[in-house]
Amino acid sequence: METSERGPVPADEPGGDLGTGPIRDRNGAPDPDAAAPGAPPHGPPPRTGRGRAGLPLRATLALALLTVVGGGSALLLGSGRGDPDLAAGDVAAGVYLPARSVGEGAAAAVRAGPYTERPGPAVGRTPSGRHAPLPASRPPEAAPTAPSPPIGALFSPEDGSEPRHHCTASVVHAPAGDLVVTAAHCVHDGGFHTRLVFAPGLHDGIVPYGLWVPTRIDVDPRWISDRDPDRDVAFLRVRRVGPAGSGAAARDGGRIEDVTGAERIRFDAPAGRPAQLTGYPDDQDAPIGCRHPVDAASPTQLRFSCAGFPNGTSGGPMLTDLDPATGTGTLIGVIGGQDEGGDDATSYSSRLGAEVAALYRRATS
Repeated sequence: METSERGPVPADEPGGDLGTGPIRDRNGAPDPDAAAPGAPPHGPPPRTGRGRAGLPLRATLALALLTVVGGGSALLLGSGRGDPDLAAGDVAAGVYLPARSVGEGAAAAVRAGPYTERPGPAVGRTPSGRHAPLPASRPPEAAPTAPSPPIGALFSPEDGSEPRHHCTASVVHAPAGDLVVTAAHCVHDGGFHTRLVFAPGLHDGIVPYGLWVPTRIDVDPRWISDRDPDRDVAFLRVRRVGPAGSGAAARDGGRIEDVTGAERIRFDAPAGRPAQLTGYPDDQDAPIGCRHPVDAASPTQLRFSCAGFPNGTSGGPMLTDLDPATGTGTLIGVIGGQDEGGDDATSYSSRLGAEVAALYRRATS
């Protein structure tokens, strides 16, 4: 079913955090703006979410962290301590509330890179009620495609380094108009990534619809405990970060859905329908896409047999029923799931079933 439910909107807590530890700068000095109890140990840098060509991601990465769960609590074990880019969050609930200062700093780091904020074209508002045809791509390979306002690149910039996006995300309809969906492995990998920035509609170094940072991240706790490939979905509630020197109203004004439009989300969608898959390679500032029927790889996994989706495309949306008037469609999956997204020949998605629908409801209420 496609969601249209409405409900109460929780109050985000500026500067709030669930279960995180003292965040320090790279010289070891505490950041008083972001301090909170329970810091996680050091973890690996953000994964791109895809393996090398023809080889699943899990076969290419050494295990860096072991999660031990017992007595209602979790202990994260690793080789180092105090990674400022990771936070434990609330492990039992699968929730993280980023500190406001962290989001501001991450957006500033993206702006310090080779990106220009320039207003993009107005977004279509009135649905046509029709569906554009989705003929399969020939050959079945990803190719450059036009940017779409609700789809963008997800950054996790490091201080002192040129910012690079590591995953893809998209805006989905929600009662508060502030929701983004991506793969869970894009936001939680040994801990919640603290410095996340979403740039919808990114193309050719131009940021047309602003920079947005999370106020809340929701993942299934079973993703945290054992990286269950059937739970590789995450929802982010986001706020806009205005240019440096702007006032609070400019920083926080507006809802992303009003700026970019939003994809509809459908749970328990049948396999076998034609879909469009879009993603941002981590070495390109423009999207690639492919059209192909979505198959059932298993009762809990969808398969998209189109080659050429490399590192950085994880979290990219699988869309059916594109509306020619708005360019938006119905989201039935995101690149992730089996082998954390697949390999160069095939992409996967966790099926958006009842448990993902429950995660959506939790994220929006």
